[in-house]
Amino acid sequence: MNDMTRDAQPVITTQRLSLRPLQTSDLGLINLHSGDARVAKMTTDIPHPLPPGATEALLKRAADPMRSEDFWAMDASAHGGSELMGLISLTRLDSAQSEIGYWVAPAFWNAGTASDAVAALIEANPLANKTIFAAVFQNNPASAKVLTNAGFDYIGDAETYSVARAANVPTWTYLRKLG
Repeated sequence: MNDMTRDAQPVITTQRLSLRPLQTSDLGLINLHSGDARVAKMTTDIPHPLPPGATEALLKRAADPMRSEDFWAMDASAHGGSELMGLISLTRLDSAQSEIGYWVAPAFWNAGTASDAVAALIEANPLANKTIFAAVFQNNPASAKVLTNAGFDYIGDAETYSVARAANVPTWTYLRKLG
């Protein structure tokens, strides 16, 4: 990462939800949803049980002008829905490359929330990426379907460590070339 501060994150709006930067008022809902074992066990970096201060640390990282990862809340409150249905992020890797990551609270599974959020973030391309990578656990085919529906191509198998599972977990790796 360079020494320049990051620009403010844009709000990205779809017909069903908005992707907006995290705010302090998100603390309770992030705690609630990311503290769910079903969510934590489908991520690499959310521990379960969620330790005190974890969400505060996430909010601090998200607000850091020198951050290497941008986070957005999936917010449907303008459309009569929940203020926080999940999070989506882009982690800067190299010049014009990022890795996308996301989780959705179980109450919103199988409702197109992740698909809408991923498609919107790809279309907006707020970091002007040329390539976006993604990895999903092989026991999460719904998340793999979200990626393939958003134009990602499967590029191979790997494994990564899951904090909540305290184990290495097999993954499928995906790539999406942009403009």
